[in-house]
Amino acid sequence: MDKTNGKLTVYFEKPFWVGIFERTEDGKLSVAKVTFGVEPKDYEVQEYIQKHYFRLKFSPAVETVVKDLRRNPKRMHREAKKQMLETGIGTKSQQVLKLQQEQNKQKRKEKSRKKKETKKQRTFELKQQKKREKHKGH
Repeated sequence: MDKTNGKLTVYFEKPFWVGIFERTEDGKLSVAKVTFGVEPKDYEVQEYIQKHYFRLKFSPAVETVVKDLRRNPKRMHREAKKQMLETGIGTKSQQVLKLQQEQNKQKRKEKSRKKKETKKQRTFELKQQKKREKHKGH
């Protein structure tokens, strides 16, 4: 049974407004973080979701417990209102974001290391070429 749940939390993290997209698929949680800048209006958030949702880079999936509950609509409305007053994101989401950040850090380090190596190799080859040209004439 393929079941997917999505949740968007928008909050103010000085100096910008940040949105956290949480996606739960088959008991696995993945998260994406988006910086909005100025406070987004409801229609701007809706438009962003429609245009950019499939371009979001979600973190690797992490196992999570999914509760399948049928709730009273009035209770759901009250909980939604309560969530609107809360600030911040869940601890599980924070852990997943941290994991994604670490992976991006590793990629950046690897990329810069390769770039450094190629630059070093190129300068070495240029020095060798200059050395050979000096010996050619005499």
